[in-house]
Amino acid sequence: MNIQKMMKQAAKMQEQMAQAQAELAQKTVTATAGGGKVTVVANGAGDVISIKINKEVVDPEDVEMLEELVLIGVQKAIEEGKALASNEMGKLTAGMGLPPGLGF
Repeated sequence: MNIQKMMKQAAKMQEQMAQAQAELAQKTVTATAGGGKVTVVANGAGDVISIKINKEVVDPEDVEMLEELVLIGVQKAIEEGKALASNEMGKLTAGMGLPPGLGF
C-alpha cells in the first residue's frame, strides 16, 4: 500500500472530522424534565447552551426538587448531544472498515 496515499487519506479524514465537529457545535438538542418545567438546550459538542425554568417549580421550601429537575434536564441534554455527535461522526467513518471500538 502506498504510504503517501494513506497519509493524504488520513489528512483528508482529519479535515472532515474537524469540519464535522465545528458543525456539531452549531447543532442543538433540547431536553426537558418535570413535564417541561425545566428545559435545557445543549449542542453536539456537549456544551449546555441554556436552561429555562418555569416559575411554577421555583419553591423556596423545596429547593431539592428544583435541583433534581435541573440535573435531570442537563444530563438528558448532554446525553442527547453525545448521541447526535456519535451519529454524525458515525456517518463520517462509515464504510472505512474500522474495527469495532475505533469508529466514532
